[in-house]
Amino acid sequence: MIPLAEPTFGDAERSRVVDALERGWISPKGEYVTEFEDVFGDWVGTEHAFATSTGTAALHLSLLAAGIGEGDEVIVPDLTWIACANVVSYVGATPVFADVDPDTYTLDPASVRERLTEDTKAVMPVHLYGQPCEMTPIQRLADEHDLLVLEDAAEAHGATYRGRRVGSVGDVGCFSFYGNKILTTGQGGMITTDDDELAERIRLLRRDGMSRDKKYYHLEIGYNYRLTNIQAAIGVGQVERADAILENKRRVAETYRRELTTQDVRFQATPDWGESAHWMVSPVFRTTGQFERVRNALAAADVETRPFFYPLHEQPPYAGSGSDCPVTERLHERGMNLPSAPNLNDQIIIEICDVIRDAL
Repeated sequence: MIPLAEPTFGDAERSRVVDALERGWISPKGEYVTEFEDVFGDWVGTEHAFATSTGTAALHLSLLAAGIGEGDEVIVPDLTWIACANVVSYVGATPVFADVDPDTYTLDPASVRERLTEDTKAVMPVHLYGQPCEMTPIQRLADEHDLLVLEDAAEAHGATYRGRRVGSVGDVGCFSFYGNKILTTGQGGMITTDDDELAERIRLLRRDGMSRDKKYYHLEIGYNYRLTNIQAAIGVGQVERADAILENKRRVAETYRRELTTQDVRFQATPDWGESAHWMVSPVFRTTGQFERVRNALAAADVETRPFFYPLHEQPPYAGSGSDCPVTERLHERGMNLPSAPNLNDQIIIEICDVIRDAL
């Protein structure tokens, strides 16, 4: 089977993992955690970076640190992974689903404006499938209404918006290092921010609310959301090789686009204000019937694919929310993620495209 995604590792990761094992530092107290935070924060371009156990934990801690809670509303794109809505529910707030742009598949600022109320306290632009969201109009809305801007950059390591890496544009950014992500530690996450006050709150809450001055003295209820030293050792090596990984992701995306030049297939737009990290190659087909034919043909050829995320307002935990997001619904019905691993060679991509063309 040709898998949807595969991690890529080299000596940079192996040597550090072996070092951590030989020295016995495998828990979150090891020095690779601090090094990972430092190199990743420098790479993204923020003053602070905090490694977490998962990307979901990163989002949860960020909302907690910002004081989002009961009675508040957070605007979330309807087309995204369900954790974006779940973390809002974790803190007692209400996720409000906004539609996405039909070309970039990312949060539509006009839809955000329509959903603003006096209870709106934050907006969560998601850089979906590696494509950065258009942040300027969202930042303007946030400035007008005093909103927190929480970037979900889980799928977009290294993507840029107007020359800045995602995760450094809003008030706080969150990343995932799950096994299928561009940079991976198997599982894990990272929070990035330039806000000193938010950083201090994140630091306290991540370590069970324990005082920095009095060991085992806990100032408030906190969370054990730390990353292990073994995972961080992998992460340091991944950041060291990030440019090469991203270059291969770009090659994979460009090969698909070159091979599938047909009116029946359109790809996620990449406007000149941003540079995609190309996490997933994500074509949308002209009709639902074409989508089904292509998906079945690829499955028969042992090529793994997956459909776009279900609209959040149609998921059982959030059913009945009343959201009107027709673009999200159309994209879900016709959109597909294709194998996008950075080590995928061009000949295999061409063979996948041959199957797609035959099905169409």
